[in-house]
Amino acid sequence: METPPNGRSHDGTSGNLRNMRRLRNGQRRQKPASTQPAVTISTRADVLAWLDGRADFERAPQPGAGRSMFGLGRMRRLLAALDSPQLRYPAVHVAGTKGKGSTVAILAEILAASGLRVGRYMSPHVHSVEERICVDGKPISAADLVAAFAVVIPAVHVLDRAAARRGGRRPTWFEVVTAAAFVHFARAGVDIAVLETGLGGRLDATNVANTILSVITSISLDHMAILGPTVSRIAGEKAGIIKRGVPVISGALHPGARRVIAATARRRRAPLLQLGRDFQAQSIDDAGADPLGAGMVEITTGAAADGPRRYRHAMPGRHQAENAALAVMAARRLADMGRRVTETAIVRGLASARLPARIERLSTAPLVVVDAAHNVASMESLLDTLAPVLAVRRPRVLVFAASNDKQIEDMLARATGLFDHVVLTRYSTNRRGATLERLKAAAKAARLPTPLTAATAAAAFTRATSLAGRRGFVCIAGSFFLATELRRRS
Repeated sequence: METPPNGRSHDGTSGNLRNMRRLRNGQRRQKPASTQPAVTISTRADVLAWLDGRADFERAPQPGAGRSMFGLGRMRRLLAALDSPQLRYPAVHVAGTKGKGSTVAILAEILAASGLRVGRYMSPHVHSVEERICVDGKPISAADLVAAFAVVIPAVHVLDRAAARRGGRRPTWFEVVTAAAFVHFARAGVDIAVLETGLGGRLDATNVANTILSVITSISLDHMAILGPTVSRIAGEKAGIIKRGVPVISGALHPGARRVIAATARRRRAPLLQLGRDFQAQSIDDAGADPLGAGMVEITTGAAADGPRRYRHAMPGRHQAENAALAVMAARRLADMGRRVTETAIVRGLASARLPARIERLSTAPLVVVDAAHNVASMESLLDTLAPVLAVRRPRVLVFAASNDKQIEDMLARATGLFDHVVLTRYSTNRRGATLERLKAAAKAARLPTPLTAATAAAAFTRATSLAGRRGFVCIAGSFFLATELRRRS
């Protein structure tokens, strides 16, 4: 059952927000337990310092953490204490291994172009946590970030104390940030939110939203230690976002993933639109077009009266055709459900949606491209897009770093024979980074040119651009964290 997105009182303030204010004021008067010192949150720096004390799986491995670390119980208790802000507006929930961020960004742009007030939640961020929480394409301001956390933190401390008494786990960094996003969207009065899962789907903190449409993008191997060792097992976790009776759109093409998603949709009586069965997406080559520029997708559905439609999308890469098609089909489904979405808005949203560190050009002499490819499938998509560039540019240099839990050997194997030089490095912002020794062994196994190493990402960038010269090409790949450090440098 859909909850009205606003439900405001005569003074323009929702009852939900008044309750949150009462919670905030009441919790501030409580005397904190001795194990939980009082904190004063008045600046952005205060928020970030407080967040640094939470378990953060994106930044560092947690001792003893495994599948048992994840669950929705903490999230539900936290949001219940906040009077369930996530139920104040409908949401589109997006999961998948590859392409979910692009799909979220495109759909959010389409809905905003339709005149809706749109909340967008994505992860990870590239440069600042504010990038994760956007309304109408604008990251949350420092003042609103502080205001949201001023509501959330007292409730988190209550859960912390309960966890200490019972020997349970405290809310994690991602759970707390997700709660703050839900609070901010409620305060901003969004008409709809588009939410990207952080990890998996079934047990992800975002999987408590008021979902009216689920979207599952491409599924491949990633995070196997937590999600499972096979594509089918991983698909089961992603399919966990499917709700009873709620429509779902799937872009999964792996046969095992398709079977799992279809079976889950049947059990939950969720109408399913499947790429390759109910609609087709084809990337259209534009002769002479910049391979790193905008692309074009042709979408065909089964309706006889609905012939193929071509759309230009701002995201570079042939693989973005499938993500664009998922966003278009989601927008059309929302229109069928009575949402205010127009064909003109679809065209405008596709043409304007962009994300940093997705086949992004940093310079032209030498040509430097950075991409957040961090698994085998995304590495394949990146190199497929770069094929025309690799065919004409010399020398070609790969700068690579990756997290230790990734399939590094398989990722580098995709680059065999494509680069003249390889520079391996580590990033300084994340303790999950693989050692240079492991990276060198993986490069050797992939039969890449004898790699050079650099202790820092900045040093790797300097070495790579020197090797490339003004006419060469530098590709930076392997991790969001590497992309972040080198985007700052550029």
